[in-house]
Amino acid sequence: MICVCLQKILEFDILNDMKLKTIFVLGLVAGMMSCSTPADYCPVTASGNDLVFPALAQSWDEGIPLGNATVGALVWEKDTALRFSLDRTDLWDLRPADSLSGNNYRFAWVKEHIRKGDYRPVQKKFDEPYDRMPAPSKIPGAALEFPLTKLGKPVQVRLYLDNALCEATWANGTQMQTFVHATEPVGWFVFKNLTTELEPVLVAPRYRQEGSSAEASPVSGQDLQRLGYEQGSVIRKDNELVYHQKGYGDFSYDVVVKWERQGNTLYGTWSITSSLSGEQAEEETSTAMLRGLAKDYKAHLDYWEHYWAQSSVSLPDSILQKQYYNEMYKFGSATRENSYPISLQAVWTADNGKLPPWKGDYHHDLNTQLSYWPAYAGNHLSEGLGYLNTLWNQRDTYKRYTRQYFETEGMNVPGVCTLTGEPMGGWIQYAMSQTAGAWLAQHFYLHWKYSADKEFSSSPEIYDNSLQAWFKDMTNYDLSLMHFLFGAGAEMANELGIKTEAAHWNKLKSQLPDFDLDNEGSLTFAKGFPYNASHRHFSHALAIHPLGIIDWSDGEKAQRIIRATLKKMNDYGPDYWTGYTYSWFANMQARAFNGEEAAKALRTFAECFCLKNTFHANGDQSASGKSKFTYRPFTLEGNFAFAAGIHEMLLQSHTGVIRVFPAVPESWKNVSFNKLRAMGGFLVSAALKDGKVVRLEIYAEKGGRLAVFSPFEHKVVEYDTQPGSRIDLAVE
Repeated sequence: MICVCLQKILEFDILNDMKLKTIFVLGLVAGMMSCSTPADYCPVTASGNDLVFPALAQSWDEGIPLGNATVGALVWEKDTALRFSLDRTDLWDLRPADSLSGNNYRFAWVKEHIRKGDYRPVQKKFDEPYDRMPAPSKIPGAALEFPLTKLGKPVQVRLYLDNALCEATWANGTQMQTFVHATEPVGWFVFKNLTTELEPVLVAPRYRQEGSSAEASPVSGQDLQRLGYEQGSVIRKDNELVYHQKGYGDFSYDVVVKWERQGNTLYGTWSITSSLSGEQAEEETSTAMLRGLAKDYKAHLDYWEHYWAQSSVSLPDSILQKQYYNEMYKFGSATRENSYPISLQAVWTADNGKLPPWKGDYHHDLNTQLSYWPAYAGNHLSEGLGYLNTLWNQRDTYKRYTRQYFETEGMNVPGVCTLTGEPMGGWIQYAMSQTAGAWLAQHFYLHWKYSADKEFSSSPEIYDNSLQAWFKDMTNYDLSLMHFLFGAGAEMANELGIKTEAAHWNKLKSQLPDFDLDNEGSLTFAKGFPYNASHRHFSHALAIHPLGIIDWSDGEKAQRIIRATLKKMNDYGPDYWTGYTYSWFANMQARAFNGEEAAKALRTFAECFCLKNTFHANGDQSASGKSKFTYRPFTLEGNFAFAAGIHEMLLQSHTGVIRVFPAVPESWKNVSFNKLRAMGGFLVSAALKDGKVVRLEIYAEKGGRLAVFSPFEHKVVEYDTQPGSRIDLAVE
């Protein structure tokens, strides 16, 4: 069954004691400047993609984002104070979800009620507690404030993407810089040319206050008071502030800030640590102050210089260019090889006295999957390993969930889960989907395909959570995931020389039915349920993208299905699309080689569904009718799917043939990219000048067969490459 299949695929890479490996490409650092004393400013490099504002943001979700996948900060203004909203990934209330227990905690019980048409008990047991109960949930950290009553308000605020640093400038010459260390759980701040007294203030979240707590939906966030914590206290010791907060059970976290004043310069560092980490905020800040700002900033720059050197793109559309680099900056701020995966808001939890939208959890029905799309073609496989490592390390949790809920051995993954992989409930059509794990397994497969590392080997949200959301016949969503899973299982088994295993998966795949189509040849949700209304989740079209089971290269039959499916999406319009829908739609259009529509969808995302700091707000913020959703809960998957859409327009290799500029608009005459990654472990660089390809260079990391569509010969050419070899194609 599907759970067992997923377990088999994920366990391929422990055969013969194999372990996950990542190759780090170490770049040379030339001409780098660093701070010579703690009081010096840190050098920065401006780019046209930087975020530049004439004032501080006035809300947390428009703040300047800084982060390193463990700790993060948002820089904004609240009540005449410069405010850093401080966060850490593993700040969680992990109390068990009481409803996910008992004799009725079984998929068989759910099916029984579906057959009887009596679905209300299922909603009461699984769906409603998620909306009603405040936990389990991600929780906020604290805030660091600098009063602006004497200093006044800055006249410019800038995020330097190259340096991952925020700078504020005042009219009187005062300047402030702040960054979150790229590899240590600390943040730094430094003010220069201060002419007034200024000290930081540590502000704790209000877990207890006068008055009753407000009830709120999981979308807008529930009041923090509902968690029932005793309010922690902030204690000052000389130039140090310490905040200790007790959470649920044995959990607690600490926030510490230390600072020094030297003449007209104020500098300091902060850290957040949790009882889950084994780190101590007091020790982290003390050690950072001993290392000094200069040394920490140099280490910070080393990471980011290496990160940006992994790949680059140059687009003629300034809006898409700027949005792309901001998305890749956020990606570098939100994930690391050994970090937890990217949750809904990553290291930027809500700072508004409430729990974050949808509890800041891990939505495995599309949110985490879309968030890691840029890792592959973007040549950031190392950053993508945080996702895979966590899924791998939580196998026992998933197996226990599978035994309890599905009453079978094997392994599936909850569609909505906590930091530690425990199910949280919610709309169980996706929160406890039978095939959620199969989509997650695709990311193991993609890492293997893009790295060429031989040693790494229900339909969600449709009809929401009603009885109608359960289909008598297999949905195209489930069917596409099983097609992928069985096919990938066979391919990986063959690679490992396990022929009987490969034959087993191929036999299962051969028994699957064909995809269901409507009268116009478009993919349906399931038999008798066509796509006949606008919807945010393209679950029915997973076979087109990202799975590539129905691909343009397969010929006219596949092309008719793709054209009809995309047309049907267009015909019913975007009334109930969210921002991530537009990003996903762009990826699909790129797979159909339609650059005009792909660019149009990405531009709509950037202009209409993002806040000033480029955060994806889900709803249409432009009042231009791009969606009837006009709310603004911030989540990240739309941002990262946008970046992946750019990659799909510039480079495709999922068919086994590398194609450069497969889906760029006709008006894009001058485009280039460097070191985007293709399947097979090939790094590709190419340039389009005056509408013609003038450069195509391919570096073979691992060697092996290379197939590339030559834009000069207008045909597929093949090479046998050696590890470290280069293929240069140019205009004859």
